[in-house]
Amino acid sequence: MLSWALTFLVIALIAGVLGFGVLAGTAATIAKWCVLIFVILFVIGLITEKRPPAV
Repeated sequence: MLSWALTFLVIALIAGVLGFGVLAGTAATIAKWCVLIFVILFVIGLITEKRPPAV
């Protein structure tokens, strides 16, 4: 789950960088959605984190 969150973070960062160029409106919208998805997946990943059994 955390790997998906990090993937969406990278996509959001790339879209944010493209937002400073020609595709400003579309890239900014994509970046906002990707960051939102990243935050949601990150929180879910932290909550459902699998821990090794205690010894």
